[in-house]
Amino acid sequence: MTIRVAELFAGVGGFRLALDGYDDEARGWHLPPAGNYRTIWANQWEPPGTATKQFAADCYKKRFGENSVVNEDIEKVLDKVENGEMKIPEHDMVVGGFPCQDYSVARPLSQANGIEGKKGVLWWQIYRFLFLCSPKYALFENVDRLLKSPASQRGRDFAIMLACLNERGYSVEWRVVNSADYGAPQRRRRVYIYAQKDAENWDLEKRVLENGVMASALPILPEAIKQNGLRVEGEPYEISENFGKGLKASPFYKAGAMQNGDVFTAEVTPDYEGPFGTLGDVMVDDTEVPESYYIDADKLERWEYFKGGKKEERTHASGFTYMYSEGGMAFPDPADRPARTILTSEGGSGASRTKHAVRANNGRIRRLVPDELDQLQTFPKGWTNTGMTDGRRAFCMGNALVVSVVHRIAREIARRAGESAD
Repeated sequence: MTIRVAELFAGVGGFRLALDGYDDEARGWHLPPAGNYRTIWANQWEPPGTATKQFAADCYKKRFGENSVVNEDIEKVLDKVENGEMKIPEHDMVVGGFPCQDYSVARPLSQANGIEGKKGVLWWQIYRFLFLCSPKYALFENVDRLLKSPASQRGRDFAIMLACLNERGYSVEWRVVNSADYGAPQRRRRVYIYAQKDAENWDLEKRVLENGVMASALPILPEAIKQNGLRVEGEPYEISENFGKGLKASPFYKAGAMQNGDVFTAEVTPDYEGPFGTLGDVMVDDTEVPESYYIDADKLERWEYFKGGKKEERTHASGFTYMYSEGGMAFPDPADRPARTILTSEGGSGASRTKHAVRANNGRIRRLVPDELDQLQTFPKGWTNTGMTDGRRAFCMGNALVVSVVHRIAREIARRAGESAD
């Protein structure tokens, strides 16, 4: 039996790579499948205003086939499914990475039209998808601030998600992972959320600290630094209105599990003994670096300013004067450590605090080339080299996930489902 997968917000195919694996002898690309997975349907759409072309979907098609992805707004796709104009193939698992947004609910679940969140918030399309398709498994990726947003109601957005999943019959595990803690060459902190429909009864504390999917895939020390138990009760609308009011900190820690509304959550310590990647591991030979990527000597001072520590008086547009300060950071970036997090603004030649700058073997300082950005996300070198501009390639990697982390989680899901590729 194969675990059939539907991929939402597919980007350039990080989830599909992690689950299905890839093998291209001509390019030297190889990753064994995480299990007996087969991605049978995918959706990717770049909203108007962010791009004039569907560059991520075009990359996906070039890597997986012309008909491998539905390049249409997911809201319109699900409208067609509800109206009987389109059918999503039968599948066992849904996966996707989506942005952290305001998940507030506009009306109670008990009303005839169901819950309604703010327009454009992708979580509500995921909820619709789960309602329409009801797959056994789900695996999502999001930024770690999801667990504590918004500032006015700490943890509310994540509580809404848990309530929605609970309402649909899912038990949930989550873990905030810094990818460098598990061997990736980039320090990228994201929350990974695993959900299983109609799961057996869980001992929540053991599930988090000892025997859950996350604890097995991403080992931790057996004792929690601190822990908390709570209930996520009521309809999503009630949680939207009331959860987290008055809290100075989120009740959700970096690891946790929920079943039937009961939650156990804990701060945990990674316990990984494998090899650790560094920025230097992905740096290409100087001969592969275009001259335009080297920083001219007369521009180094500006880069040093952005990277350096500051304590200076500034004036707001309103005329208000204030003291601005920030700490310094390494310049150039050290090659013997994992890289800092790639952002969507990584492309372009202008000086920036957040962009990476490394010292080449020839002694000059340069920006990272797209092939290096691909590899920092543990994609194959050159994955996004499909005709898009270097700036778009950088944007795609700034939005992408770390393939190796998802691969580890997916292997454990497949093992438990009896669908291991071993």
